[in-house]
Amino acid sequence: MRVLIADSFEESGRQGLASAGCDVVYRPGLKDEALAREVESARPDVLVVRSTKVTEAILSAGPLKLIVRAGAGYNTIDVAAASSRGIYVSNCPGKNSAAVAELAFGLILALDRRIAENVGALREGRWNKKEYSQARGLEGRTLGLIGLGQIGREMIPRARGFGMQVVAWSRNAKPGVECKASPVEVAAAADIVSVHLALNADTRALIGSEFFEAMRPGAYFINTSRAEVVDSEALARAVRDKGIRAGLDVFAKEPAGGTGEFADEIVKAGLVYGTHHIGASTDQAQEAIAAETVRIIRTFQETGKVPNVVNLAKATPAVCAMVVRHLDRPGVLASVLDRISAAHINVQEMENIVFEGAQAAVARIHLETDPGSELLEAVRSANADILEVGLIRLR
Repeated sequence: MRVLIADSFEESGRQGLASAGCDVVYRPGLKDEALAREVESARPDVLVVRSTKVTEAILSAGPLKLIVRAGAGYNTIDVAAASSRGIYVSNCPGKNSAAVAELAFGLILALDRRIAENVGALREGRWNKKEYSQARGLEGRTLGLIGLGQIGREMIPRARGFGMQVVAWSRNAKPGVECKASPVEVAAAADIVSVHLALNADTRALIGSEFFEAMRPGAYFINTSRAEVVDSEALARAVRDKGIRAGLDVFAKEPAGGTGEFADEIVKAGLVYGTHHIGASTDQAQEAIAAETVRIIRTFQETGKVPNVVNLAKATPAVCAMVVRHLDRPGVLASVLDRISAAHINVQEMENIVFEGAQAAVARIHLETDPGSELLEAVRSANADILEVGLIRLR
């Protein structure tokens, strides 16, 4: 199996893939047309990326079977185009959760103790203990979490370690934490809000004017998830008009590569701290992601199954399942499928379960339309090794 890696990737991961018998092509930094040309020439089975965008042109350039996002999200991949081509898309959820939570708390502490200003003053030869002794402190404060995925959940024990109260909003309520009915209610209840949302159609610009209007004057706002979940203009107004202090690891105007010019005006506000989209960038997280990427590819190579796949249909148009109990002999399932095809009925899914001893099996074939009694009888009588044919209604 040939694997093309188009972003920086740990040496341990490359060695793990080679040990699994993969032909590894390591081309970090390939993007757009250059990546499409490499896919066309190298003809990989698997493409591994981190922040690189995977477009339809790249997907159509070669015989790709699997895209692995070596990270938690997958919004940089054209999942719809991959699905239309039968290409699996997988990712590595949870492997960088602790790293992102650590950075979020680093930003909280930095805002509260004004660490950047302290360092800047010292480097300029100025001592101002009176000014920088003023801090609110975290103990007894309320941390509001927007999103309780794996990163959001990592925030909870860290907050409690600082003696903080925790409130949260999540589409899926989690035990052990007070949940509010909406993000706005969290904003109103918290001294510090930290956002941990995946980017999708429902979360894009979810954090907007109403949210910031509900926040307490001078509260802290942390975003280490995706810039697009926040209305950047509404945040800028909140910083300017309400004294909201922001700690941001993600920005609306990030450079496309690892280095470049940065022109997002929000960081020029004195109340905003920023880091360079480094939430997942610890040695521990990257090693864990590399190991998970190897596991995904090795499992696919050995079994044909894909762990963490994100683009399988949650439901198909199938209305019923034909259940065929049969002897495990050559040609049995071919005869069944021939009859179904002749009736112009589409098969949505199927599986064939073999019993111990490999003498008999049961096939379950999900059909898009009802086969009717005549087709059931035709299937049953098509082969002497078919023992029984039944039907299960799915809807």
